[in-house]
Amino acid sequence: MRLGGPIMEKTADPQEWVAAHRREGYTAAYSPELKLGQSDEIAAYRKAAADAELVIAEVGAWSNPISPDDEARRSAIRYCQERLALAEEIGARCCVNIAGSRGAKWDGPHPANLSDDTFALIVDTVREIVDAVRPVNAFYTLETMPWVFPDTADNYLKLIEAIDRPGFAVHLDPVNLITSPRDFYFNGDIIRESFRKLGPYVKSCHAKDLELTDELTVHLGERRPGLGGIDYRTYLSELGKLDKHIPLMLEHLPTAEEYKLAAGYVRSLQAELEGR
Repeated sequence: MRLGGPIMEKTADPQEWVAAHRREGYTAAYSPELKLGQSDEIAAYRKAAADAELVIAEVGAWSNPISPDDEARRSAIRYCQERLALAEEIGARCCVNIAGSRGAKWDGPHPANLSDDTFALIVDTVREIVDAVRPVNAFYTLETMPWVFPDTADNYLKLIEAIDRPGFAVHLDPVNLITSPRDFYFNGDIIRESFRKLGPYVKSCHAKDLELTDELTVHLGERRPGLGGIDYRTYLSELGKLDKHIPLMLEHLPTAEEYKLAAGYVRSLQAELEGR
């Protein structure tokens, strides 16, 4: 497992970018913000990362390629194709997006999101993205989400089978699979099931935590790793059974200090599991 997270400081070039990750003790990184066409810059960052043995985990393609607005949908598909091509060129393990939403908010719930028609639309959309790029080393992945496919390990497997493209794989975020008190209290079982079913396809993972509050009806709130109820011992144990270079990427924290605390928590558990 390779731990990584966002770098809060500004960096001016690939060497500063690598040095910033080294200072945080990260061995994985989010892709630098580049665009296709910046060939020299892309090559420089790819070389700097390789020389430093820093794995570029993922290129974000956050957009809504299943939008009900045709113009927005076409624009998002083009963007995802560009971001997947960037992932391939810069040497990232994957390009990650969510499937999107049939509602106005690109990452929000909608009654149609979990319908058979939307499942079929996601299949067609992912095929269109992957077929335009035909990546050799990078993969297009969909982050698991609570209110759109893939929302369970089984539904992710169904998507993999239906999409039927070698350039499509898995981005795993167990927190996004927890949608009820039962899921919350038995999240270790969900994590084990997810890795058992999806492990061979996993290219990158996210690290955050979840708290179940006592406010009715049900409220699940995202927290810093270590401040919630996610079974991180199981998460790290299962992740440790896979390719040792799979990144675990911290996210959604407001300050550099919060990231240090999160990284410290993950590292302490990892050391405990390894008997160090």
